[in-house]
Amino acid sequence: MSSHDTDPSTEPSADPRDEKPQFVLPLVVRIEKDAPPARTDALETAARAVLRLLTDERAGGEGPWARAVADWEDARIRKVVRRARGAEWRRAGALPGITVTGAEAEVRVFPPVPLDGWPKDLARLQVSGTDLDDPAAPGPVPDGAAVLWLNPGLAMSAGKAMAQAGHGAQLLWWALDETARTAWREAGFPLAVRTAAEADWPALAASGLPVVRDAGFTEIAPGSATVVSAFPGVLDAPGAPVAGNLK
Repeated sequence: MSSHDTDPSTEPSADPRDEKPQFVLPLVVRIEKDAPPARTDALETAARAVLRLLTDERAGGEGPWARAVADWEDARIRKVVRRARGAEWRRAGALPGITVTGAEAEVRVFPPVPLDGWPKDLARLQVSGTDLDDPAAPGPVPDGAAVLWLNPGLAMSAGKAMAQAGHGAQLLWWALDETARTAWREAGFPLAVRTAAEADWPALAASGLPVVRDAGFTEIAPGSATVVSAFPGVLDAPGAPVAGNLK
């Protein structure tokens, strides 16, 4: 079990999804020794990578990834983040997937695989070592961007937080209507990941916006709310903090 196997909705109790074959969505972040990406950039790039996978023509209809995506969504929605550099990154890039680039971060997302059936070149990659930092505080949320609000009371490794940001983006995508989805996709999925102010988090978690709740397999307690997803002007809730209140 990797340290980033998480679920966006329920804790690991008696859940009928556990009786189904389990799949995982692999994400690989490029972390070169001399040029690691900034933490927030990596989180935002991972979130966009998940959205790119969900909306890729290969993942729907009769596409070659459609069955794997459907099986993955039918069980627990697990995501696993691993790191690669040098030759490892090049080998990962040769496998079917999508590479998404942020300001500096590079994340490659792959179609879901069975929990115990990873491709060799991905299975050998390390889960640990994804602790990243922001050299400077993230700037203001860009106009027209969705916001994935992180719980300020939880300490998560960058890899864990990347998986949670991916969950938040996925729940937000599911919550939007078709018009909003089309506009967001055509704009390139603008989004920001920010940590909510401690005073604002209770209102966010109770706002009725999509909330990611961790399954508790690793790092944090089962049922912990990790991310609240919003889209100012598109999907927000009365009384919820605005992006300017985030840090």
